[in-house]
Amino acid sequence: MTTPYSGKKLLCILAHPDDESLGTGSTISYYSRLGVEVTLICATRGERGRYFDEPSPGPTEVGKVRTQELMNAAKILGITNVHFLDYMDGDLDAINPEEIIQRISALIQKISPHIVITFGPDGGYGHPDHIAISQFAMAAVVDASQNFQVKKFYYMAWPEEHWEQYTKAFKKLQSKVDDKIRLSVPWPEWAITTRIDTASIWETTWEAIQCHKTQLTGYGGLMTVSHEDHVKLWGVQEFYRVFSLVNGGRKTETDLFEGLL
Repeated sequence: MTTPYSGKKLLCILAHPDDESLGTGSTISYYSRLGVEVTLICATRGERGRYFDEPSPGPTEVGKVRTQELMNAAKILGITNVHFLDYMDGDLDAINPEEIIQRISALIQKISPHIVITFGPDGGYGHPDHIAISQFAMAAVVDASQNFQVKKFYYMAWPEEHWEQYTKAFKKLQSKVDDKIRLSVPWPEWAITTRIDTASIWETTWEAIQCHKTQLTGYGGLMTVSHEDHVKLWGVQEFYRVFSLVNGGRKTETDLFEGLL
């Protein structure tokens, strides 16, 4: 069935398997159902991530399992294509910037997305890989513009109310980097440029999240949250519009494709 969104393309540039579901799952599912072609670039295979509650069998095995988890989630969410860059989990901020920027730039030119989404510059809660992929994604969009112009570029942007729900359901979100603790810092409400109502498909997001079984032991609270809290977690997604070639102003968007339809 043809919709106003048919032929439109959305690209998410993220760091690890499960970022697509926990970070942008509701948005991906929402737009894929409207006929948008959604592509994911995942920089790593999550090789150093959690492995249930068991000792890690090693990066190779963990990476294989988490790759399959992502592919299972991608099918549920409606992601059309997944591109792995195959960098090592935890090492993104130490790799050759020119190399990864050029690789992402080449994919942007090949995919030709109207919209690109990535992490905010703070990486959500200071995660070095998230910060690195945010910087590389921005640089790649700029580099690709010599041959192809992305129309709109967004950061994921969680305001305080949303972070409170995450903390309640997960745990205290933080990263320890160079022996210093980095905590999540909410975006101020006035900085949110875009708010997508995804309440109608929150169950799809939750189904995709559950594909990441190796990681769920770290998110124990998710298994017991109420229906109401699930809706609060996955029923709305907020973004910061970094730039747009087609619209502007301070009125909050309710559609990433505003100005493109």
